[in-house]
Amino acid sequence: MDSLPPSAGADFPGLRSAPHRHLCTDCGVSRMENPKACARACQFIAPDYPAAEARVHGRARDPARPDELHFGPFRAMWRARLTAPRPGAQWSGITTRLAERLLETGAVEAVLTMAPDPADRWRPVPVLVTRAEDLARCRGMRMGYAPLLALLEPARAAGHRRIGVIGIPCQVYALRALEVGLGFERIYVIGTPCSDNTTTENFHRFLDLLDGRPEEITYLEFRADFHVELRYAGGRRREIPFLKLPISRLPPDFFPMTCRSCVDYTNVLADITVGYMGGEGRQWILVRNARGEEILRLLEGEIELSHPRSRGSRAGPVKGFLENTRRAAGGLPLRRMPGWLRPLMGWLMPRLGPRGLEFARARVEMKAVESILHLERAEPARARRMIPAHVRALARPYGLAPHDGP
Repeated sequence: MDSLPPSAGADFPGLRSAPHRHLCTDCGVSRMENPKACARACQFIAPDYPAAEARVHGRARDPARPDELHFGPFRAMWRARLTAPRPGAQWSGITTRLAERLLETGAVEAVLTMAPDPADRWRPVPVLVTRAEDLARCRGMRMGYAPLLALLEPARAAGHRRIGVIGIPCQVYALRALEVGLGFERIYVIGTPCSDNTTTENFHRFLDLLDGRPEEITYLEFRADFHVELRYAGGRRREIPFLKLPISRLPPDFFPMTCRSCVDYTNVLADITVGYMGGEGRQWILVRNARGEEILRLLEGEIELSHPRSRGSRAGPVKGFLENTRRAAGGLPLRRMPGWLRPLMGWLMPRLGPRGLEFARARVEMKAVESILHLERAEPARARRMIPAHVRALARPYGLAPHDGP
Protein backbone atom coordinates (compact mmCIF):
# COMPACT_ATOMS: atom_id res chain seq x y z
CA MET A 1 0.00 0.00 0.00
CA ASP A 2 1.28 3.39 -0.97
CA SER A 3 0.14 6.20 1.31
CA LEU A 4 0.89 9.72 2.22
CA PRO A 5 3.03 10.31 5.31
CA PRO A 6 1.03 10.79 8.54
CA SER A 7 -0.37 14.27 8.83
CA ALA A 8 0.10 16.18 12.03
CA GLY A 9 -2.23 18.96 10.90
CA ALA A 10 -4.46 20.02 8.08
CA ASP A 11 -1.75 19.65 5.43
CA PHE A 12 -0.53 16.44 3.81
CA PRO A 13 3.23 16.11 3.38
CA GLY A 14 4.10 14.67 0.00
CA LEU A 15 1.39 16.60 -1.83
CA ARG A 16 1.22 20.13 -3.12
CA SER A 17 -0.26 22.60 -0.68
CA ALA A 18 -3.91 23.39 -1.21
CA PRO A 19 -4.61 26.99 -2.25
CA HIS A 20 -7.41 28.72 -0.40
CA ARG A 21 -10.80 27.94 -1.87
CA HIS A 22 -14.14 29.24 -0.64
CA LEU A 23 -16.58 26.38 0.08
CA CYS A 24 -13.94 23.68 -0.32
CA THR A 25 -13.73 20.15 1.08
CA ASP A 26 -10.18 19.59 -0.24
CA CYS A 27 -11.18 16.74 -2.57
CA GLY A 28 -7.65 16.88 -3.98
CA VAL A 29 -8.16 18.62 -7.33
CA SER A 30 -6.58 21.86 -6.10
CA ARG A 31 -3.43 19.87 -5.23
CA MET A 32 -3.06 18.42 -8.73
CA GLU A 33 -0.86 19.75 -11.55
CA ASN A 34 -3.63 22.06 -12.73
CA PRO A 35 -5.39 23.48 -9.67
CA LYS A 36 -7.49 25.69 -11.94
CA ALA A 37 -9.44 22.56 -12.87
CA CYS A 38 -11.47 23.26 -9.73
CA ALA A 39 -13.45 25.77 -11.76
CA ARG A 40 -15.12 23.02 -13.78
CA ALA A 41 -14.84 20.13 -11.32
CA CYS A 42 -16.21 21.55 -8.06
CA GLN A 43 -19.80 20.85 -7.03
CA PHE A 44 -19.77 24.06 -4.99
CA ILE A 45 -19.31 26.37 -7.98
CA ALA A 46 -21.85 25.62 -10.71
CA PRO A 47 -22.88 21.96 -10.63
CA ASP A 48 -24.95 20.46 -13.43
CA TYR A 49 -26.39 17.25 -12.06
CA PRO A 50 -28.74 16.43 -14.96
CA ALA A 51 -25.86 16.60 -17.46
CA ALA A 52 -23.52 14.68 -15.15
CA GLU A 53 -26.10 11.96 -14.48
CA ALA A 54 -26.79 11.58 -18.20
CA ARG A 55 -23.08 11.37 -18.95
CA VAL A 56 -22.38 8.74 -16.27
CA HIS A 57 -25.59 6.70 -16.27
CA GLY A 58 -26.95 7.29 -19.75
CA ARG A 59 -29.88 9.33 -18.44
CA ALA A 60 -30.74 11.87 -15.76
CA ARG A 61 -33.00 11.00 -12.84
CA ASP A 62 -36.64 10.49 -13.78
CA PRO A 63 -39.08 11.93 -11.20
CA ALA A 64 -41.76 9.56 -12.56
CA ARG A 65 -39.74 6.54 -11.41
CA PRO A 66 -40.26 5.63 -7.76
CA ASP A 67 -37.63 7.23 -5.54
CA GLU A 68 -35.39 8.63 -8.28
CA LEU A 69 -36.28 12.20 -7.36
CA HIS A 70 -34.82 11.44 -3.90
CA PHE A 71 -31.99 9.04 -4.64
CA GLY A 72 -30.95 9.68 -8.25
CA PRO A 73 -30.83 7.22 -11.17
CA PHE A 74 -30.62 3.55 -10.25
CA ARG A 75 -31.29 0.16 -11.81
CA ALA A 76 -31.76 -1.82 -8.62
CA MET A 77 -31.99 -1.13 -4.91
CA TRP A 78 -31.19 -3.68 -2.21
CA ARG A 79 -31.07 -4.27 1.51
CA ALA A 80 -27.89 -6.28 1.97
CA ARG A 81 -25.33 -7.92 4.22
CA LEU A 82 -22.33 -10.15 3.69
CA THR A 83 -23.05 -13.75 4.66
CA ALA A 84 -19.77 -13.66 6.60
CA PRO A 85 -19.45 -10.11 8.02
CA ARG A 86 -15.87 -8.90 8.18
CA PRO A 87 -14.39 -8.21 11.63
CA GLY A 88 -13.76 -4.54 12.19
CA ALA A 89 -16.10 -3.44 9.41
CA GLN A 90 -18.42 -0.50 9.92
CA TRP A 91 -21.43 -2.65 9.02
CA SER A 92 -20.83 -6.04 7.39
CA GLY A 93 -17.97 -4.88 5.16
CA ILE A 94 -19.58 -4.70 1.72
CA THR A 95 -17.71 -1.62 0.50
CA THR A 96 -14.30 -3.02 1.40
CA ARG A 97 -15.15 -6.46 0.01
CA LEU A 98 -16.22 -4.99 -3.33
CA ALA A 99 -12.85 -3.24 -3.60
CA GLU A 100 -11.05 -6.43 -2.63
CA ARG A 101 -12.85 -8.34 -5.37
CA LEU A 102 -11.98 -5.70 -7.96
CA LEU A 103 -8.30 -6.31 -7.16
CA GLU A 104 -8.60 -10.08 -6.78
CA THR A 105 -10.26 -10.50 -10.16
CA GLY A 106 -7.87 -8.16 -11.96
CA ALA A 107 -10.65 -5.75 -12.89
CA VAL A 108 -8.44 -2.99 -11.47
CA GLU A 109 -4.77 -2.59 -10.70
CA ALA A 110 -5.19 -0.16 -7.81
CA VAL A 111 -7.87 1.28 -5.53
CA LEU A 112 -7.93 4.86 -4.23
CA THR A 113 -9.49 5.05 -0.79
CA MET A 114 -8.92 6.27 2.78
CA ALA A 115 -6.99 4.65 5.60
CA PRO A 116 -6.57 5.83 9.20
CA ASP A 117 -3.62 8.00 10.05
CA PRO A 118 -1.23 5.82 12.12
CA ALA A 119 -1.19 8.52 14.78
CA ASP A 120 -4.98 9.04 14.91
CA ARG A 121 -7.52 6.36 13.98
CA TRP A 122 -10.16 9.01 13.23
CA ARG A 123 -8.08 11.03 10.74
CA PRO A 124 -8.44 9.95 7.08
CA VAL A 125 -5.34 9.62 4.92
CA PRO A 126 -5.59 8.99 1.15
CA VAL A 127 -4.00 5.72 0.05
CA LEU A 128 -3.38 3.89 -3.20
CA VAL A 129 -3.91 0.16 -2.58
CA THR A 130 -2.59 -2.46 -4.99
CA ARG A 131 -3.03 -5.64 -2.90
CA ALA A 132 -6.45 -6.89 -1.83
CA GLU A 133 -5.20 -7.95 1.59
CA ASP A 134 -4.15 -4.37 2.38
CA LEU A 135 -7.74 -3.11 2.19
CA ALA A 136 -8.58 -4.61 5.59
CA ARG A 137 -6.88 -1.71 7.35
CA CYS A 138 -9.08 0.75 5.43
CA ARG A 139 -12.30 -0.49 7.03
CA GLY A 140 -14.42 1.76 9.17
CA MET A 141 -15.50 5.38 9.43
CA ARG A 142 -13.26 8.40 9.74
CA MET A 143 -14.08 12.09 10.09
CA GLY A 144 -12.09 14.82 8.43
CA TYR A 145 -10.96 16.04 5.04
CA ALA A 146 -8.36 14.35 2.89
CA PRO A 147 -7.42 15.05 -0.75
CA LEU A 148 -8.23 11.66 -2.27
CA LEU A 149 -8.19 12.80 -5.90
CA ALA A 150 -4.64 14.13 -5.61
CA LEU A 151 -3.56 10.47 -5.84
CA LEU A 152 -4.96 10.13 -9.37
CA GLU A 153 -1.76 11.55 -10.85
CA PRO A 154 0.56 9.25 -8.84
CA ALA A 155 -1.66 6.31 -9.83
CA ARG A 156 -1.33 7.20 -13.50
CA ALA A 157 2.41 7.82 -13.16
CA ALA A 158 2.79 4.35 -11.62
CA GLY A 159 1.35 2.85 -14.80
CA HIS A 160 -2.07 1.91 -13.47
CA ARG A 161 -4.69 2.06 -16.21
CA ARG A 162 -7.68 0.47 -14.51
CA ILE A 163 -8.51 1.80 -11.06
CA GLY A 164 -11.23 1.70 -8.44
CA VAL A 165 -12.19 4.72 -6.35
CA ILE A 166 -14.09 4.70 -3.06
CA GLY A 167 -15.27 8.24 -2.44
CA ILE A 168 -17.80 10.57 -0.89
CA PRO A 169 -20.07 12.76 -3.06
CA CYS A 170 -17.90 15.88 -3.35
CA GLN A 171 -14.95 13.72 -4.42
CA VAL A 172 -17.01 11.71 -6.89
CA TYR A 173 -18.56 14.79 -8.52
CA ALA A 174 -15.10 16.21 -9.20
CA LEU A 175 -13.80 12.86 -10.42
CA ARG A 176 -16.65 12.55 -12.92
CA ALA A 177 -16.06 16.07 -14.20
CA LEU A 178 -12.41 15.28 -14.95
CA GLU A 179 -12.32 11.55 -15.70
CA VAL A 180 -12.40 11.77 -19.51
CA GLY A 181 -9.09 13.63 -19.57
CA LEU A 182 -7.32 11.59 -16.89
CA GLY A 183 -6.00 8.90 -19.24
CA PHE A 184 -7.32 5.79 -17.47
CA GLU A 185 -8.83 2.91 -19.45
CA ARG A 186 -11.50 2.27 -16.84
CA ILE A 187 -12.56 3.71 -13.48
CA TYR A 188 -14.92 1.85 -11.16
CA VAL A 189 -16.57 4.14 -8.60
CA ILE A 190 -17.93 2.85 -5.30
CA GLY A 191 -19.69 5.71 -3.54
CA THR A 192 -20.71 6.11 0.08
CA PRO A 193 -23.46 8.54 1.13
CA CYS A 194 -22.36 11.59 3.05
CA SER A 195 -24.07 14.63 4.47
CA ASP A 196 -22.10 15.94 7.42
CA ASN A 197 -18.34 15.92 7.69
CA THR A 198 -16.17 18.03 9.94
CA THR A 199 -12.52 18.43 10.81
CA THR A 200 -10.88 15.63 12.74
CA GLU A 201 -10.15 18.11 15.52
CA ASN A 202 -13.84 18.99 15.78
CA PHE A 203 -14.75 15.32 15.83
CA HIS A 204 -12.46 14.76 18.80
CA ARG A 205 -14.35 17.51 20.63
CA PHE A 206 -17.57 15.62 19.92
CA LEU A 207 -16.07 12.39 21.30
CA ASP A 208 -14.97 14.28 24.42
CA LEU A 209 -18.61 15.27 25.02
CA LEU A 210 -19.87 11.72 24.52
CA ASP A 211 -17.57 9.98 26.98
CA GLY A 212 -15.11 10.70 29.76
CA ARG A 213 -12.60 8.32 28.16
CA PRO A 214 -12.87 9.13 24.44
CA GLU A 215 -9.53 7.48 23.68
CA GLU A 216 -11.21 4.10 24.30
CA ILE A 217 -13.87 4.62 21.59
CA THR A 218 -13.00 2.55 18.53
CA TYR A 219 -16.23 2.78 16.53
CA LEU A 220 -19.03 5.30 16.05
CA GLU A 221 -22.06 4.97 13.78
CA PHE A 222 -25.21 7.00 13.27
CA ARG A 223 -27.85 4.32 12.75
CA ALA A 224 -31.24 4.34 11.06
CA ASP A 225 -32.96 3.45 14.35
CA PHE A 226 -32.27 6.97 15.67
CA HIS A 227 -29.33 5.89 17.83
CA VAL A 228 -25.60 6.39 17.75
CA GLU A 229 -23.67 3.21 18.46
CA LEU A 230 -20.31 3.38 20.23
CA ARG A 231 -17.87 0.51 20.60
CA TYR A 232 -14.91 0.52 22.94
CA ALA A 233 -11.57 -1.15 23.26
CA GLY A 234 -12.27 -4.27 25.29
CA GLY A 235 -15.59 -5.03 23.60
CA ARG A 236 -18.07 -2.80 25.46
CA ARG A 237 -20.92 -1.26 23.43
CA ARG A 238 -23.18 1.70 24.11
CA GLU A 239 -26.17 3.20 22.30
CA ILE A 240 -27.21 6.86 22.59
CA PRO A 241 -30.56 8.14 21.24
CA PHE A 242 -30.16 11.01 18.78
CA LEU A 243 -32.22 13.25 21.07
CA LYS A 244 -29.71 12.80 23.90
CA LEU A 245 -26.64 13.75 21.87
CA PRO A 246 -24.84 16.91 23.09
CA ILE A 247 -25.55 18.82 19.87
CA SER A 248 -26.34 22.09 21.67
CA ARG A 249 -22.85 22.07 23.20
CA LEU A 250 -21.08 22.03 19.84
CA PRO A 251 -19.85 25.28 18.24
CA PRO A 252 -22.09 26.76 15.51
CA ASP A 253 -19.45 26.07 12.86
CA PHE A 254 -18.95 22.44 13.86
CA PHE A 255 -20.28 21.45 10.43
CA PRO A 256 -18.84 23.79 7.78
CA MET A 257 -20.96 25.54 5.16
CA THR A 258 -19.83 23.02 2.54
CA CYS A 259 -21.54 20.16 4.36
CA ARG A 260 -24.58 22.21 5.35
CA SER A 261 -25.06 23.18 1.70
CA CYS A 262 -24.26 19.85 0.01
CA VAL A 263 -27.00 18.77 -2.41
CA ASP A 264 -25.81 15.19 -3.02
CA TYR A 265 -26.42 12.99 0.02
CA THR A 266 -26.71 9.69 -1.89
CA ASN A 267 -23.64 9.95 -4.13
CA VAL A 268 -25.63 9.90 -7.35
CA LEU A 269 -22.63 9.80 -9.71
CA ALA A 270 -21.13 6.60 -8.31
CA ASP A 271 -21.51 3.34 -10.24
CA ILE A 272 -22.79 1.78 -7.05
CA THR A 273 -23.73 3.47 -3.78
CA VAL A 274 -23.27 1.53 -0.54
CA GLY A 275 -24.69 3.04 2.64
CA TYR A 276 -27.09 2.32 5.46
CA MET A 277 -30.02 4.77 5.37
CA GLY A 278 -32.56 2.54 3.65
CA GLY A 279 -31.19 -0.70 5.04
CA GLU A 280 -33.15 -0.80 8.30
CA GLY A 281 -30.33 -2.42 10.24
CA ARG A 282 -28.51 -3.76 7.20
CA GLN A 283 -26.60 -2.06 4.41
CA TRP A 284 -28.34 -0.27 1.55
CA ILE A 285 -27.18 -0.64 -2.03
CA LEU A 286 -28.14 1.37 -5.11
CA VAL A 287 -26.88 -0.12 -8.38
CA ARG A 288 -26.85 2.83 -10.74
CA ASN A 289 -25.53 1.59 -14.10
CA ALA A 290 -24.05 -1.39 -15.97
CA ARG A 291 -20.68 -0.93 -14.29
CA GLY A 292 -22.41 -1.00 -10.91
CA GLU A 293 -24.08 -4.28 -11.88
CA GLU A 294 -20.67 -5.64 -12.83
CA ILE A 295 -19.25 -4.63 -9.45
CA LEU A 296 -22.07 -6.22 -7.45
CA ARG A 297 -21.81 -9.51 -9.39
CA LEU A 298 -18.33 -9.89 -7.90
CA LEU A 299 -20.01 -10.77 -4.58
CA GLU A 300 -22.21 -13.59 -5.90
CA GLY A 301 -22.32 -16.30 -3.24
CA GLU A 302 -21.05 -13.92 -0.55
CA ILE A 303 -23.96 -11.50 -0.12
CA GLU A 304 -27.57 -11.68 1.02
CA LEU A 305 -29.91 -9.38 -0.91
CA SER A 306 -33.53 -8.51 -0.15
CA HIS A 307 -35.90 -5.74 -1.14
CA PRO A 308 -35.89 -2.64 1.10
CA ARG A 309 -38.90 -2.00 3.29
CA SER A 310 -40.60 1.28 4.13
CA ARG A 311 -42.64 2.22 7.20
CA GLY A 312 -43.84 5.32 9.03
CA SER A 313 -44.16 8.89 7.78
CA ARG A 314 -41.40 11.40 7.15
CA ALA A 315 -43.58 14.54 7.02
CA GLY A 316 -43.51 15.37 10.74
CA PRO A 317 -39.77 14.91 11.29
CA VAL A 318 -38.91 16.91 8.17
CA LYS A 319 -41.22 19.77 9.18
CA GLY A 320 -39.67 19.82 12.64
CA PHE A 321 -36.19 19.88 11.14
CA LEU A 322 -37.18 22.76 8.86
CA GLU A 323 -38.39 24.89 11.74
CA ASN A 324 -35.36 24.12 13.91
CA THR A 325 -33.02 25.01 11.06
CA ARG A 326 -34.84 28.28 10.47
CA ARG A 327 -34.58 29.20 14.16
CA ALA A 328 -30.91 28.31 14.27
CA ALA A 329 -30.28 31.08 11.71
CA GLY A 330 -27.04 29.62 10.47
CA GLY A 331 -25.90 27.48 13.39
CA LEU A 332 -26.78 23.89 14.22
CA PRO A 333 -30.47 22.99 14.48
CA LEU A 334 -31.75 23.85 17.94
CA ARG A 335 -32.86 21.21 20.43
CA ARG A 336 -35.58 22.72 22.65
CA MET A 337 -37.22 19.55 23.94
CA PRO A 338 -37.44 19.40 27.77
CA GLY A 339 -34.98 16.98 29.32
CA TRP A 340 -37.68 14.86 30.96
CA LEU A 341 -39.33 14.23 27.57
CA ARG A 342 -36.22 13.13 25.71
CA PRO A 343 -36.05 9.55 27.07
CA LEU A 344 -39.68 9.00 26.09
CA MET A 345 -39.18 10.41 22.59
CA GLY A 346 -35.96 8.42 22.25
CA TRP A 347 -38.00 5.29 22.94
CA LEU A 348 -40.85 6.27 20.59
CA MET A 349 -38.85 7.44 17.55
CA PRO A 350 -37.45 4.01 16.53
CA ARG A 351 -40.97 2.57 16.89
CA LEU A 352 -43.10 5.29 15.32
CA GLY A 353 -40.70 7.32 13.19
CA PRO A 354 -39.87 6.72 9.52
CA ARG A 355 -37.98 3.50 8.86
CA GLY A 356 -36.34 1.85 5.88
CA LEU A 357 -36.78 3.80 2.67
CA GLU A 358 -39.02 6.32 4.42
CA PHE A 359 -36.11 7.13 6.76
CA ALA A 360 -33.84 7.57 3.72
CA ARG A 361 -36.37 9.85 2.03
CA ALA A 362 -36.64 11.89 5.24
CA ARG A 363 -32.89 12.40 5.47
CA VAL A 364 -32.64 13.43 1.80
CA GLU A 365 -35.48 15.93 2.25
CA MET A 366 -33.84 17.28 5.40
CA LYS A 367 -30.64 17.82 3.45
CA ALA A 368 -32.57 19.62 0.70
CA VAL A 369 -34.16 21.92 3.29
CA GLU A 370 -30.84 22.52 5.03
CA SER A 371 -28.99 23.31 1.81
CA ILE A 372 -31.57 25.81 0.63
CA LEU A 373 -31.85 27.64 3.95
CA HIS A 374 -28.12 27.91 4.56
CA LEU A 375 -27.14 28.82 1.01
CA GLU A 376 -29.82 31.48 0.64
CA ARG A 377 -28.82 32.96 3.99
CA ALA A 378 -25.06 32.94 3.54
CA GLU A 379 -24.49 32.68 -0.22
CA PRO A 380 -27.59 34.00 -2.01
CA ALA A 381 -25.78 34.55 -5.32
CA ARG A 382 -24.35 31.04 -5.29
CA ALA A 383 -27.69 29.53 -4.28
CA ARG A 384 -29.13 30.17 -7.73
CA ARG A 385 -26.31 28.16 -9.31
CA MET A 386 -25.77 25.49 -6.68
CA ILE A 387 -29.29 24.27 -5.90
CA PRO A 388 -30.53 21.88 -8.60
CA ALA A 389 -34.18 21.76 -9.63
CA HIS A 390 -34.68 18.33 -8.05
CA VAL A 391 -33.58 19.69 -4.65
CA ARG A 392 -36.07 22.55 -4.97
CA ALA A 393 -38.75 19.99 -5.81
CA LEU A 394 -38.00 17.98 -2.66
CA ALA A 395 -38.37 21.06 -0.46
CA ARG A 396 -41.44 22.50 -2.16
CA PRO A 397 -44.03 20.35 -0.27
CA TYR A 398 -42.80 21.96 2.95
CA GLY A 399 -43.57 25.48 1.74
CA LEU A 400 -39.96 26.35 1.02
CA ALA A 401 -40.25 28.58 -2.03
CA PRO A 402 -37.22 29.70 -4.07
CA HIS A 403 -35.05 32.22 -2.22
CA ASP A 404 -36.94 31.60 1.04
CA GLY A 405 -34.14 31.93 3.58
CA PRO A 406 -34.33 32.09 7.39
